[in-house]
Order: sequence, then structure tokens, then C-alpha cells
Amino acid sequence: MVIVAALYEFRNFPNFKDVRKPLFDLCHKNGVVGSLLLGSEGINGTISGTRNAINSIKDYLVNTLGFKGLEYKESFADTQPFYRLKVKLKKEIVTLGVEGLDPNDKKGTYLNSREWDALIADPNTVLVDTRNDYECRVGSFKGAIDPKIKKFTDFPKFVEENIEKWKDKKVAMFCTGGIRCEKSTALMRHLGVDDVFHLKGGILKYIEETPEEKSLWDGGCYVFDHRVVVSHGLKLTDYKSCGACREPISKKDRASELFEHGVSCPFCHGKRTEKQLKTARDRQFQINLAEKQGTKHMGAVIGHNQ
Repeated sequence: MVIVAALYEFRNFPNFKDVRKPLFDLCHKNGVVGSLLLGSEGINGTISGTRNAINSIKDYLVNTLGFKGLEYKESFADTQPFYRLKVKLKKEIVTLGVEGLDPNDKKGTYLNSREWDALIADPNTVLVDTRNDYECRVGSFKGAIDPKIKKFTDFPKFVEENIEKWKDKKVAMFCTGGIRCEKSTALMRHLGVDDVFHLKGGILKYIEETPEEKSLWDGGCYVFDHRVVVSHGLKLTDYKSCGACREPISKKDRASELFEHGVSCPFCHGKRTEKQLKTARDRQFQINLAEKQGTKHMGAVIGHNQ
């Protein structure tokens, strides 16, 4: 069984550039794959490996690098959900694009799953999904506002267009694992909304610990690895990623006449040039060939970038 660890912490981290190589080397030595982002504001990432390997990385982050407040959660997979290891240096560990926004200073109030259910059941609460359109499409909390954004950097514009009608309301915000809400709630408070709340541990924590029959979550949760979409109890679903546009596609979508494996799906059909289609078909041919030979093709799709 493979351990999948999602983690982040916002804190002042001025020597982040010096940490990249030793952290990469430690992960590589332990056979850990996935993605870690380092910046002056902290760390963010999802990695996978054996129990001993993940424990070694967590111990290094907490006890050597000093991430004592690490937001950390685990799930499990039968096979490796990532192909390779990436440790990147970034200006923001989750990119919102608003200068001078400090989540440690302005972020909203954390709520656990039980507190969250009570808050969003209140008709006077404004419930806002902070995720991208393709994530909202496969599942969300009942009654949540879909911002209809393509990327997180579009979110500030959505807030600016709606904030005046929210200033005297309670605003509840959520995302996949919690990190985007650190910044989105800070943005809301920065712009004058006082009662801002977010779901601690995000959707993944909620659907892991909340029984489906008592849950206010509807549908699946998109994740940024080969599992694509998980449901309550973090169980796998029938969703895959389109080899062309990377949209999450269900079994029903794959049965569509607009679906061509590795080439197009109902969400991108008719939007690609003949050159792009040829490139996709050539790539899929190589992927199929590699599978027949029992090897992995590095061009296979994982999913959207968060």
C-alpha cells in the first residue's frame, strides 16, 4: 500500500532556496515521488511512498526545517499516484496573485466538520467554493456558489464583483485540502468581510471522516494525481483524466461519441487543431505501446496543475 501525504504550512521561510537540494535528495533517496513547492511564505505539496519513507520526510520537515504547525493528512493508494519527483521554488506556494497578502495575519476561522455542517445549514451563511470550474463540476457542497473560474488567480476578480453584498454576512469557504482557503479567507478579510470561516483540512478531510448518509457533500472531489476523483471515505471513482485537456471525465463521458481515448473528450471536442489532434494520437500510440511492453510512458496524463 502506498501512503499519499498532502501537506502545507504558511510561515516565514527566508532560506527556502537553500533547502531545495537537500529535500530533493532525501526524497529521492527514500523513493518518494510527487510535488513539493517551497517559497518564502512556506511549503506546499503532495508526495507518496512507503510508510517509512513518508515518515522520514515528515520528520525532516518538522524537526529539521521547523514546520511545527504543518497541516498534514494521509490517504492511501494501491499504486503510485505520481510518476516523478519535483521540488520547485515558487514566489507563492499557492498562487493567488495578490501582493502583500499574509495568511498568518488575516486568514479566517477554522471549523471542524461538525461545526461546518452547522454553519452552512444556516440560510444566512454565504457558502463559496474557491476551486476551479472543472473541480466544482464533479462535486461540491449543496447550495455552494460556483465562482466559475479557470484558475485560482481569477478568484480575486470574482470576489471584487460580489463582496459588497457579503460584507454583513457570514461567509464560509472551502477547497480541496485547505490551502487555497488560507489565502481566499485572508483576501476576504483584507477587503472588509469580518465573519469569514473555512473548513479545516478541506473537502478531503470532510469526506474522509463524515459518513455519506450524514454528509452535506454532493458528488466527488477532484484530486491532483492519478486517482483523479475520490468519493466519501476517499474511495476511488470511475473518473479518468482526458489525455488532451485533462478534464475529469466520467464513465458516461467516455461512452460519448465525442470521446477518443487520449485525444479528445466532450469538453474539448472541436476545440483542437488538426496538428494538436495528430500529436495527441501519436502520443497515445506510444503510451499504448509502452503498456504492451510493460513499461511506463512519461507522457501519460496525471491531471491539472493546482
